[in-house]
Amino acid sequence: MERNEILKDIRERFKEDILDFTEKSAKRVYIGIKPESLVKIAVHVFKGMGARFNIASGLDGRDFLEILYHFTFDEANVVISFRVKLKKDKPEIDSLAPHIEATNWIERELSEILGVKFNGHPDMRPLLLPDNWPKGVYPLRRDYKEWDPNAIRDRGV
Repeated sequence: MERNEILKDIRERFKEDILDFTEKSAKRVYIGIKPESLVKIAVHVFKGMGARFNIASGLDGRDFLEILYHFTFDEANVVISFRVKLKKDKPEIDSLAPHIEATNWIERELSEILGVKFNGHPDMRPLLLPDNWPKGVYPLRRDYKEWDPNAIRDRGV
């Protein structure tokens, strides 16, 4: 499938779910989608269209948390990133892990460091932070305050 065919399929099939569509370059496309549409779009792109799940990333915007799910179409040489914005006071979204196994660890990581709740995730055990890390403290949020008076954080969190 070529780049234009891929984009046309996504645009037409999910026109009601797409909030914005940005072709950053020939190799990068960002598609803002409704959070409740993530699973159906990602499953179609991964299983129906043969894209490879690359990674997910997250950021703390001023008024929202944003998760970007990056999928690669190797033959077409294009990466499509699906952007979902979540309410900061209740950052929840349905998990992709039951449908795309490769999303398991990155959703666990995003839960720990940004505080996103992934509904339906099969295993939300802590992944990165130490056992004594306090609940409700997310190190990549803008409002993060150091909680350990003995911590020396000169090499990241």
